[in-house]
Amino acid sequence: MVDLLAALNTGHAGGCSTVHANRAADVPARFEALGTAAGLSREAVHSQLVAGLRVVVHLERVRSRRWVSEVGVLRRSGDGVVTVPALQADLAGEHRGGGYAELAALLDGTLPP
Repeated sequence: MVDLLAALNTGHAGGCSTVHANRAADVPARFEALGTAAGLSREAVHSQLVAGLRVVVHLERVRSRRWVSEVGVLRRSGDGVVTVPALQADLAGEHRGGGYAELAALLDGTLPP
């Protein structure tokens, strides 16, 4: 975990990794658990996380297929980090969340990386 957070914060734009979480909203808590188990403080994990990671893509498996069920953006919130839903997909269709404008700005380059 320490190496992953260090790699995501090298100053180069772009990077990706896989972390297992039940949903996009659980990613900050998963990083926190793994980071503190590796000896980092909660504050250090949160600082490194929001500095190095902007977008979370959550995949779900239905039967033998995987599909993107949610895309979220990470934001500082009070004393922690939260995942704000930007796009959610289910059998009823696609839904925009509170992080949609930020995701769109990241994708079109109007929001710096």
